[in-house]
Amino acid sequence: MLTWSIIFLVIAIIAGLLGFGGIAGTATGIAKILFVLFLILFVVSLLFGRTG
Repeated sequence: MLTWSIIFLVIAIIAGLLGFGGIAGTATGIAKILFVLFLILFVVSLLFGRTG
């Protein structure tokens, strides 16, 4: 999941440099959502992984 977040971030940077503002904004939004989801799942796995 972190890989997808990084891929969308790279797409957003490249699109922003080339002048595609709409695509860059959308890719940035997707990257933010995936990164937050990754962080939440990481914290949950840290908390519940130690109990087993």
